[in-house]
Amino acid sequence: MAASNASPQPSGPHQELVEALQELHRAAGRPSSRKVSTLIRHREDLRSAASHESVRSAVNGIRVPRWETVHDIVVVLSGQCSPPRDEESETARFLPLWRAIGEGESGALKSFQELLNGGWGGEDGKWTPELVMGAVLNPFNAIEIHPSLAVPHEPLVSEDDWVRLMVKEIEEQGAEHTLRVLLHMLKGDYVGAEEGAPYGYRNPGREALEAYAAFRYGCQEILRRLSCEPNLLAKSIRAMRADETMDRDDRAEMLENESDLSLMHEVMIVTPETWDEVSEEAHHMVFGYLIKQISPVGPLGLPDTERFQITWRIPEPPAA
Repeated sequence: MAASNASPQPSGPHQELVEALQELHRAAGRPSSRKVSTLIRHREDLRSAASHESVRSAVNGIRVPRWETVHDIVVVLSGQCSPPRDEESETARFLPLWRAIGEGESGALKSFQELLNGGWGGEDGKWTPELVMGAVLNPFNAIEIHPSLAVPHEPLVSEDDWVRLMVKEIEEQGAEHTLRVLLHMLKGDYVGAEEGAPYGYRNPGREALEAYAAFRYGCQEILRRLSCEPNLLAKSIRAMRADETMDRDDRAEMLENESDLSLMHEVMIVTPETWDEVSEEAHHMVFGYLIKQISPVGPLGLPDTERFQITWRIPEPPAA
């Protein structure tokens, strides 16, 4: 009797993979192995350059293919379906089937791509390995993440580039060192923390708060001086008009405001007693007349007297 040349039939996880490939192959219209191979080779983003024999072997279950081959077959067949199937979703569906052949169970921990497409699981109320991992790895459990690291911003690098950098850092410095540094930074001690935002970024929210704090402190100091220097406002207006270093745009804005007679009437009656009765626009006008510049010179948290420095148009008289 002649020996049989039939290949052994796939079983277990391999059979599940083959059945899924054959279902996708049918949905794609049963293209020939040569056509699938040609389509793979014409795609610059695919990895395997699988021959028609590799395609036939994978779809028929003759041998266990490499993941790159399965991936590329799935991508090409997904595009041939009517309507086309989503390539990422399909490859995410096939990856655990392929992995189960070597790992012995389809319930092994999901890859990141599987997590991205399928989530953490647990919809049936049961804990999955991914749910356990997600709960354990969340740094929220270990530290309070600093609010300045949770503001909307435009990333400077891609996630892939950042991951590659972290992998290199772990290889060179060790996992424990790298993770401890990462947690330390998440708590708020990072390069640029003194300015309120990581190096390379601006913090518009902090800048707005700082500008408001500076204006509020400046107004307090204005009221303090007005209470003991009755002619300060008139002197400051003359000093401002004589200031040749004043920014052209600032001067133009001030002149435009001065053309508003009702606003100027408010400005001219400003005293510590009438301050709360006049408009905010009048407050800003008086601020501009009396204060040439106010700058932050100390970090957030210091008293305003130490945090801000005021340059007056009329210097304060020496203390008696």
